[in-house]
Amino acid sequence: MMAQGALVASLKYYGVSPWEVEVLYGLLHDMFAVEQIETEQDEDYSTMVDVFFPLEFSDEFFKWFGHMRWDKVKGILKEMKRRRGVGRHIKIYLRFSGKPNIKFIVDIDEHRLFNTALEKIDFILELLQYQLDPQKIPQNITDVVYMFDTSTNRWRLNTAFSNDKKYLIIENEWKLIT
Repeated sequence: MMAQGALVASLKYYGVSPWEVEVLYGLLHDMFAVEQIETEQDEDYSTMVDVFFPLEFSDEFFKWFGHMRWDKVKGILKEMKRRRGVGRHIKIYLRFSGKPNIKFIVDIDEHRLFNTALEKIDFILELLQYQLDPQKIPQNITDVVYMFDTSTNRWRLNTAFSNDKKYLIIENEWKLIT
């Protein structure tokens, strides 16, 4: 039974072994009430994991959640990729609530780059203030998406959403798409 007022994380997935689910669930359940949702395959990946953290992506999150626990989350995700081999077999979404909500998408073919992407998520903390400066992004942004650029081995702010509008960064400028 969930304690009233407990933060609720979400673990949505398909194509994940019971052992993998148990490990991820255990890491989340130590800190949150967890909504666990097994879904039908809806993409061209044999495995999908979508983890929603009901906290802002910040230094405070990592201090509270714990760097060791965060390393274990990354470790199980890397192990899932290793077990599935080379190719686009696994897609990971790591989502954080906040203003704006932040989503990281990891869907890289090559094992080493997949691991590098997971390891470098923490580095975005240093860039958030600059990248999400209200003077530099479209107004009233509710959600942003980061994608890993394999040519530079860096996370890049890729997409932003505001009400019914979608923006992409094209040639270092925000462009309204819809």
